[in-house]
Amino acid sequence: MIKSNNITGDFWGGTSAMLVALPAAIAFGVTIYATLGGHYAAYGAIAGILGVVAVGIIASVLGGTDRLISAPSAPAAAVLSAFALETMAHGVNPDTIFMMLMVVALLAGILQITFGAIGLGRLIKYMPFPVVSGYLSGIGLYIIASQAPKFLGMPSGTYFWDSLQDPFLWQWQSITVGSITILAMLFANKIFRTIPAVIIALTVGISSYFAIALIDPSLLQITSPFIIGKLSNGDGINLLSALTQRFQHLEILSFDSLSKLFFPALTLAALLSIDTLKTCIVLDSMTHSFHNPNKELIAQGTGNIASALIGGMPGSGTMGPTMVNFSSGASSRTSSLIEGVMAILAFLLLTPLIAWIPIASLAGILIVIGLRMIDKHSIELIKTRKTSLDFLIIVAVALTAISVSLIAASGVGLILAIMLYIAQQIGTSVVNRHADGLEVRSKLIRNQDETDLLLQKGSEFSLYELHGSLFFGTANQLYAMLREDLKTKKYIIIDMKRVQTVDLTAAHILLQIKDMLHEKNGYLILSRLPHKLPTGDDLESYFNQVGLLKHLSPIKLFDDLDDAIEWTENKIIQEHIQEEKEAEKLLELRDFTLFKERKEDTLAEIQSLVQTQSFKKGELIYLQGDSSGEIFLIRRGLVRIMLPGENRKSVHLSTVGQNNFFGEFSFLEGSPHYTDAVAASDTDLYVITSETFAAFSEHHKKASFHFMQSLATELAKRLKLTRSELSAEVDV
Repeated sequence: MIKSNNITGDFWGGTSAMLVALPAAIAFGVTIYATLGGHYAAYGAIAGILGVVAVGIIASVLGGTDRLISAPSAPAAAVLSAFALETMAHGVNPDTIFMMLMVVALLAGILQITFGAIGLGRLIKYMPFPVVSGYLSGIGLYIIASQAPKFLGMPSGTYFWDSLQDPFLWQWQSITVGSITILAMLFANKIFRTIPAVIIALTVGISSYFAIALIDPSLLQITSPFIIGKLSNGDGINLLSALTQRFQHLEILSFDSLSKLFFPALTLAALLSIDTLKTCIVLDSMTHSFHNPNKELIAQGTGNIASALIGGMPGSGTMGPTMVNFSSGASSRTSSLIEGVMAILAFLLLTPLIAWIPIASLAGILIVIGLRMIDKHSIELIKTRKTSLDFLIIVAVALTAISVSLIAASGVGLILAIMLYIAQQIGTSVVNRHADGLEVRSKLIRNQDETDLLLQKGSEFSLYELHGSLFFGTANQLYAMLREDLKTKKYIIIDMKRVQTVDLTAAHILLQIKDMLHEKNGYLILSRLPHKLPTGDDLESYFNQVGLLKHLSPIKLFDDLDDAIEWTENKIIQEHIQEEKEAEKLLELRDFTLFKERKEDTLAEIQSLVQTQSFKKGELIYLQGDSSGEIFLIRRGLVRIMLPGENRKSVHLSTVGQNNFFGEFSFLEGSPHYTDAVAASDTDLYVITSETFAAFSEHHKKASFHFMQSLATELAKRLKLTRSELSAEVDV
């Protein structure tokens, strides 16, 4: 349902847009149908006007983008005129080509509706910029080349290069009118800011034609080859008769010939869709709105089908008329509807004048439009090495468009863009961070013997943190980086948290790495596999499917990187201790470093003050903000210290084990706990409160001093270890 809260602005916006779209549509129509010779140039003018009417009205009613003006456009003129020229060169009858142009437009409309129905609208707008830029530049060059013979006054059907080879056939009348029109088109906006340049250029072109007719009276004849000519009756074309004949020729269209029309229709549909969505994106940025690309494509396709059925040419959401509509105060789709209605009035009132429009004047307008379609800013890309390849893609697409075909240009552009993307990905390292085992530590606080052992043997493993796309272009790069480590390391940890995609080649490389480590009784350790890649896939499930995670395979998976490092450290420690550790025994007070060399009677008194607590694996020992003033001594087991975060997510700060302690800040400050503590295994604890320790200190000042000294020493060791880890992290 179309509504308007600003009917005045919509009226003037739609009227102004029509004044811009109509002359250009006439020029586009003449460009296409003049190729067929005879009276078809006159029909082209009518086809352009009918295209403005049909596409403008239907696209505005069915579409959802406010202020968007739809009308015959340069991509349609380029594709259809190229199709007509190529088909004429194969000796096909003009009447048959006349019918085939309608079928191509119909198929293009059907394809656009299909694009929208299956959701391709959201994908088309992601076409690489160099391809789109090359397309538009190629279309611009093609329009210039196709209009040059008309600008020079050459006979219908003359090609660009042929027109340049024989200057004696050039017509000074045509060149003069065309040149004046081009100058008016280029400088009109600098003199008359409120009147569209195309209106001024067309008016000046027609005026110059009649001025030259004072010198050459033959120009005043309606049969003059320099003007469009009669639109109906006499030597002109009867619209109703032409449409009837067009449908009659459908009978001779076989399936084979219909299939040959599919690729031109596909090219036309793609270009019109890109042109429309490009205009919608610019309009969104100016109005802070969002368009529905799929709905818009369905509306555009329906409009193009209707235009073809009534004899008009196809169109798209066009930039020039849309910007004029916006700047004239339009605010809704009503302006687009008004543009189509005003085109009907113009067709009824201005038909006699259209016959006298000089072909060279239309050629001059289109030459300027073609020049403006060429992406001149892309030349800047050649100045830097990083963007020079993008410039080459633009040039390749443009040259292919004018020398082969637009559909070939699309293929060339996409292939080159894909190759450039792959080259860029290959040139970017997939390894975000590489660290030797001597440079990283788990958050498990270990005793001195284990710490010393890891300082000697930590080089047996390496850590690789990956990011980006792990595919056939980067998988071999990863293997090359791992090659040296695979000769000396037994454990390779690969963290995949930042990986975006993984293909079968990359999975096969990981399988090779796993097998090489297995030969030396080593392990491949994978951590933080994404459970939902941008593609929606679960990486662990994918690795299962490709056989990487076979049962009893020498590969380990961890949800947390610290867990992976801790497991690897434990494996190294186990391998280098002569006798495997026996099951942990409950420590007594005398076994703790904090109470080392304390007298038995002192220990006995402390023993009377401490409490004993036991927790099963996974049980919560305390929460952030819980009771204050406690220090916990681990008699047996492991405890994870976690810092609570937002959305119930916690940060793993450290893991403490037997003969260690935690909760010391609450004990020393008398404040609530600032972390959570969770039993990572079945755990037994001694608990000392600050109150009981204070009572003990009253009678055992020396013993309490030694306890605090030992506590300070252990905290200093932890701080030193944390500092070394941070230094390694930032390469200090």
